[in-house]
Amino acid sequence: MIPARMPLSTLLLPPGIDRSASILLAARSLRGLCDGFIAVLLPAYLLSLGFGQLTVGLISTATLVGSALATIAVGLLGNRYPQRALLLVAASLMAATGLGFASLSSLWPLLVVAFAGTLNPSSGDVSLFLPLEHTRLAEAANSDSRTALFARYSLAGALSAACGALLAGVPDWMAVHSGIPALAAVRAMFVLYALTGCVICMLYLRLPKRESHAATARAPLGPSRGIVTRLALLFSVDAFAGGLLVNSLLTLWLIQRFGLSLGAAGRFFFWAGLLSAASQLAAAPLARRIGLLNTMVFTHIPSSVCLIAAAFTHSLPLTLALLLLRSALSQLDVPTRSAYVMAVVTPPERPAAASFTAVPRSLAAAVAPTIAGALLGAGWLGAPLIACGALKIVYDLALLVSFRRIRPDGGSS
Repeated sequence: MIPARMPLSTLLLPPGIDRSASILLAARSLRGLCDGFIAVLLPAYLLSLGFGQLTVGLISTATLVGSALATIAVGLLGNRYPQRALLLVAASLMAATGLGFASLSSLWPLLVVAFAGTLNPSSGDVSLFLPLEHTRLAEAANSDSRTALFARYSLAGALSAACGALLAGVPDWMAVHSGIPALAAVRAMFVLYALTGCVICMLYLRLPKRESHAATARAPLGPSRGIVTRLALLFSVDAFAGGLLVNSLLTLWLIQRFGLSLGAAGRFFFWAGLLSAASQLAAAPLARRIGLLNTMVFTHIPSSVCLIAAAFTHSLPLTLALLLLRSALSQLDVPTRSAYVMAVVTPPERPAAASFTAVPRSLAAAVAPTIAGALLGAGWLGAPLIACGALKIVYDLALLVSFRRIRPDGGSS
C-alpha cells in the first residue's frame, strides 16, 4: 500500500530521479498547453487581421529564427550563468510575447515580437526553454533513468498540447455565447499565454540553485565536438522537413483543402496529441529492448510514409486517419533523441550539446515555413506534406548509418 503522505513527485517520477524534476515537468505542461492553442489560433488570427498565407509562414519563420539565436546564446553562456536565472528570463520573455501579440495588429511589430519572443508554431518544443530544461533534466537523473525521465517530459508536453488544442475552440464559443467579437476573444487567448508565462516564472523560482560547470569546462564543447557536430547536421535535415508542416501550417492546409473550422481543427489536434502522448509511454521500454537509435529510426519512417500518403487522399476521414496514425508514431523519437544526445556527451558539455544540436534544428526549421506558406499560397497544397515525409525518411536512414556503432553511456545504441 502506498503511504498516505508519499509526495506526488514520488508517484510521477521513477527511482533515481531528483524530485526537482517535477517542477520542470509542470512548467513543460503549462507551456505545452499554450503551444497547443497558439499553433491552431495563430493562422486564423493572422488571416483575421487581413494577412495572407505567406504572412503565416513569415511569422512562423521569425519565431524559429529568434529561437535559434536565443539558443545559440544559451549554448555559449549556459555554462557561465546560473541556469535558473536563464530560465526566469525565458519565462519573463514568454509573458512579454503574449502581451505583444494581444495588443499589436501591424505586420512589422508582430514580426519583431515573433522574432524576439517565445511563440511556438510547431508541434514540438523549439524555444530557448529546451536546452535549459534538458540540461537540468539530465542532471536530475542517472543513466538508467534518463530515458524514462525524458519520456515523461515529452509526455507532459504532448498531453498538455493536446488539451491546449481543444482550447482553440474557446474564441468561437465566446463569440457565439457572450457576444464578444471573435478577434477580441482570440486576443484574450494571447493574454492567457502571457499569464501562463508568469506562473512558469514562479515555478522556476522553486528550483534549487546549482553551480555551473564553468569551473570545470573552459570551452562549451570538448571531446564530444565531432559527435555533436554530426548530430546537429542530421537534426537540421529533420527540422527543415518538420518546418514545412508545423502545426499552424497544417491547420492552414486543413482549412484550405477541406474547409475545417477552428473547433474541428482543435479537436483533431487534441486526438493527435493524445496519440503522440500515449506513444511516448512506449519510448523508454522500447529503447531498452531495441536501443535508443533503433527506436528513433524504425518508428519514424512509417510515420513519414503516412504523411506522404495523406497528401494524395481526397477523403477527409481517410486523410485524418493517416495523420492520426502518423501522430501515433512520429513522436517516439523525441524522448529517445534527447536522452541519446545527453548520453553521448560528458556532463560539463550537456548545456552546449543541447543548445548546439537545437540551434541548427531551429535555423533549418525557420526557413521552411515561409517556403511552405508560399507553396500553399500558390495552390500546391500537397507539396509540403510530400517534401516533409521524403526528407524525414532520408534523415532517418542517414542517422542509422552514421551512428550505428556509437554507444551511449547507458550501453544501448
